Amino acid sequence: MEHSELSVQKIVDGGKCQIILSGEIDIHTSQNFKNELNEVVKSCNGDLYIDCKELTYIDSTGLGILVGALKEVRKEDNHIYICNLKDNIKKLFLITGLDKLFKIE
Repeated sequence: MEHSELSVQKIVDGGKCQIILSGEIDIHTSQNFKNELNEVVKSCNGDLYIDCKELTYIDSTGLGILVGALKEVRKEDNHIYICNLKDNIKKLFLITGLDKLFKIE
């Protein structure tokens, strides 16, 4: 079985923080994703933008990590914007009701 690949590109520029995801977030890559995401959340003073243009798959582990990050970001009254979701992943956000928690663009 081949392992999925995940690439996390971080851009922190003053108040605007952005993460560009590509690949898959699953049980094999979720720890790396969690570490990278938490690092950005800690260093970010404003809203966080997550670009999912190249994200092909995310499972419940990955969604849980996003919700955890959102709780941290909300403590400072900031938001997480999730942009460029593929239809199959957007559907997951709609089914789980996470589209109500995150700002989906």
